[in-house]
Amino acid sequence: METLETLDPHWAWLALGLVLAAAEMAIPGLFLIWLAGAAILTGLLTWVAPIGVPLQVVIFAVLAIVGVFSGKRYLRSNPVVSADPLMNDRGGRLVGEVVVVTHAIVEGSGRVKQGDSEWLARGPDAEPGTRMRVAGHDGVVLVVEHLH
Repeated sequence: METLETLDPHWAWLALGLVLAAAEMAIPGLFLIWLAGAAILTGLLTWVAPIGVPLQVVIFAVLAIVGVFSGKRYLRSNPVVSADPLMNDRGGRLVGEVVVVTHAIVEGSGRVKQGDSEWLARGPDAEPGTRMRVAGHDGVVLVVEHLH
Protein backbone atom coordinates (compact mmCIF):
# COMPACT_ATOMS: atom_id res chain seq x y z
CA MET A 1 0.00 0.00 0.00
CA GLU A 2 1.35 3.42 -0.97
CA THR A 3 1.85 6.12 1.58
CA LEU A 4 1.38 9.82 0.99
CA GLU A 5 5.14 10.30 0.45
CA THR A 6 5.25 7.71 -2.35
CA LEU A 7 1.98 8.77 -4.00
CA ASP A 8 2.57 9.88 -7.57
CA PRO A 9 1.62 13.56 -8.08
CA HIS A 10 -0.48 12.79 -11.15
CA TRP A 11 -3.02 11.01 -8.93
CA ALA A 12 -3.38 14.14 -6.80
CA TRP A 13 -4.00 16.28 -9.90
CA LEU A 14 -6.50 13.81 -11.33
CA ALA A 15 -8.30 13.61 -7.97
CA LEU A 16 -8.37 17.42 -7.73
CA GLY A 17 -9.82 17.57 -11.24
CA LEU A 18 -12.58 15.12 -10.33
CA VAL A 19 -13.37 16.99 -7.09
CA LEU A 20 -13.61 20.30 -9.01
CA ALA A 21 -15.82 18.68 -11.67
CA ALA A 22 -18.10 17.28 -8.97
CA ALA A 23 -18.23 20.72 -7.30
CA GLU A 24 -19.24 22.25 -10.64
CA MET A 25 -22.11 19.77 -10.88
CA ALA A 26 -23.19 20.46 -7.29
CA ILE A 27 -22.89 24.25 -7.65
CA PRO A 28 -23.22 25.00 -11.37
CA GLY A 29 -21.67 28.23 -12.53
CA LEU A 30 -19.53 27.30 -15.54
CA PHE A 31 -16.33 28.30 -13.77
CA LEU A 32 -14.97 25.35 -11.79
CA ILE A 33 -15.18 23.09 -14.85
CA TRP A 34 -12.30 25.00 -16.45
CA LEU A 35 -10.19 24.53 -13.33
CA ALA A 36 -11.13 20.84 -13.31
CA GLY A 37 -9.97 20.53 -16.91
CA ALA A 38 -6.69 22.24 -16.06
CA ALA A 39 -6.11 19.89 -13.12
CA ILE A 40 -6.89 16.80 -15.20
CA LEU A 41 -4.61 17.94 -18.04
CA THR A 42 -1.85 18.66 -15.51
CA GLY A 43 -2.35 15.16 -14.06
CA LEU A 44 -2.16 13.54 -17.49
CA LEU A 45 0.96 15.56 -18.36
CA THR A 46 2.72 14.54 -15.12
CA TRP A 47 1.73 10.94 -15.77
CA VAL A 48 3.62 10.80 -19.07
CA ALA A 49 6.51 13.15 -18.24
CA PRO A 50 8.56 13.46 -15.05
CA ILE A 51 7.82 17.06 -14.07
CA GLY A 52 8.70 18.61 -10.71
CA VAL A 53 5.94 19.91 -8.45
CA PRO A 54 6.79 23.63 -8.89
CA LEU A 55 6.51 23.27 -12.67
CA GLN A 56 3.28 21.29 -12.23
CA VAL A 57 1.79 24.21 -10.29
CA VAL A 58 2.88 26.64 -13.03
CA ILE A 59 1.38 24.38 -15.71
CA PHE A 60 -1.88 24.16 -13.75
CA ALA A 61 -2.01 27.95 -13.29
CA VAL A 62 -1.39 28.63 -16.99
CA LEU A 63 -3.94 26.01 -18.10
CA ALA A 64 -6.49 27.35 -15.58
CA ILE A 65 -6.07 30.95 -16.80
CA VAL A 66 -6.24 29.92 -20.46
CA GLY A 67 -9.24 27.69 -19.74
CA VAL A 68 -11.19 30.34 -17.84
CA PHE A 69 -10.59 33.08 -20.40
CA SER A 70 -11.24 30.75 -23.36
CA GLY A 71 -14.41 29.50 -21.69
CA LYS A 72 -15.54 33.05 -20.99
CA ARG A 73 -14.94 34.04 -24.61
CA TYR A 74 -16.77 30.94 -25.88
CA LEU A 75 -19.77 31.54 -23.62
CA ARG A 76 -19.94 35.18 -24.68
CA SER A 77 -20.18 34.04 -28.32
CA ASN A 78 -22.48 31.09 -27.54
CA PRO A 79 -24.67 32.02 -24.56
CA VAL A 80 -26.56 29.30 -22.72
CA VAL A 81 -30.23 29.75 -23.55
CA SER A 82 -32.85 28.52 -21.11
CA ALA A 83 -35.18 25.84 -22.42
CA ASP A 84 -38.05 27.55 -20.58
CA PRO A 85 -37.34 31.23 -19.89
CA LEU A 86 -40.69 31.72 -18.12
CA MET A 87 -40.17 28.78 -15.75
CA ASN A 88 -40.10 30.96 -12.63
CA ASP A 89 -42.33 33.74 -13.96
CA ARG A 90 -45.94 32.69 -13.26
CA GLY A 91 -47.32 36.07 -14.30
CA GLY A 92 -45.37 35.96 -17.56
CA ARG A 93 -46.79 32.51 -18.35
CA LEU A 94 -50.31 33.94 -18.13
CA VAL A 95 -49.85 36.65 -20.76
CA GLY A 96 -52.43 36.00 -23.48
CA GLU A 97 -54.58 33.76 -21.27
CA VAL A 98 -58.26 34.44 -20.63
CA VAL A 99 -59.24 35.15 -17.01
CA VAL A 100 -62.57 35.73 -15.28
CA VAL A 101 -63.16 38.72 -13.00
CA THR A 102 -64.06 37.52 -9.47
CA HIS A 103 -64.11 40.87 -7.67
CA ALA A 104 -65.17 43.86 -9.75
CA ILE A 105 -62.38 45.89 -11.28
CA VAL A 106 -63.20 49.38 -10.06
CA GLU A 107 -60.97 52.39 -10.68
CA GLY A 108 -58.42 50.07 -12.26
CA SER A 109 -58.11 47.51 -9.45
CA GLY A 110 -59.81 44.16 -8.75
CA ARG A 111 -59.31 40.39 -8.76
CA VAL A 112 -59.41 37.76 -11.49
CA LYS A 113 -59.29 33.97 -11.58
CA GLN A 114 -57.29 31.78 -13.93
CA GLY A 115 -57.47 28.05 -13.37
CA ASP A 116 -57.52 27.51 -9.62
CA SER A 117 -55.58 30.68 -8.80
CA GLU A 118 -56.93 34.11 -7.99
CA TRP A 119 -54.81 37.14 -8.83
CA LEU A 120 -54.84 40.85 -8.14
CA ALA A 121 -55.63 42.63 -11.39
CA ARG A 122 -55.26 46.07 -12.88
CA GLY A 123 -57.20 47.20 -15.92
CA PRO A 124 -60.41 48.78 -17.20
CA ASP A 125 -63.53 48.61 -15.02
CA ALA A 126 -65.32 45.26 -15.27
CA GLU A 127 -68.06 43.39 -13.40
CA PRO A 128 -67.60 39.94 -11.81
CA GLY A 129 -67.95 37.17 -14.40
CA THR A 130 -66.45 39.29 -17.21
CA ARG A 131 -63.90 37.41 -19.31
CA MET A 132 -60.71 39.37 -19.94
CA ARG A 133 -57.30 38.74 -21.47
CA VAL A 134 -53.99 39.07 -19.59
CA ALA A 135 -51.92 41.71 -21.38
CA GLY A 136 -48.97 41.65 -18.99
CA HIS A 137 -48.04 41.71 -15.34
CA ASP A 138 -46.44 43.99 -12.82
CA GLY A 139 -44.96 41.66 -10.23
CA VAL A 140 -47.90 39.70 -8.80
CA VAL A 141 -50.54 42.00 -10.32
CA LEU A 142 -51.94 40.93 -13.69
CA VAL A 143 -52.60 43.68 -16.23
CA VAL A 144 -55.83 42.76 -18.00
CA GLU A 145 -57.78 44.10 -20.98
CA HIS A 146 -61.18 43.44 -22.52
CA LEU A 147 -61.38 40.63 -25.08
CA HIS A 148 -61.48 41.96 -28.63
